[in-house]
Amino acid sequence: MRLDKYLKVSRLIKRRTVANEACDAGRVNVNGKVARASYDVKAGDEIEIAFGNKTVKVKVLRVAETVKKDEAAEMFELC
Repeated sequence: MRLDKYLKVSRLIKRRTVANEACDAGRVNVNGKVARASYDVKAGDEIEIAFGNKTVKVKVLRVAETVKKDEAAEMFELC
């Protein structure tokens, strides 16, 4: 699954366009490297997102095309 879509489906970022813009601006790292929106996310990847002066670091537990709102938090764990 594409990185921008994963960020939206897991609800780490609310909209896919915002996720795409964050990737283009270099604010999203996967496994320590700046990642593009087209990066293929796999279980076990570590994603780091810079939100202004706050940074969120998560580990991908599973990848799914669609999930319900209350199940979205099960797709990742905070590091």
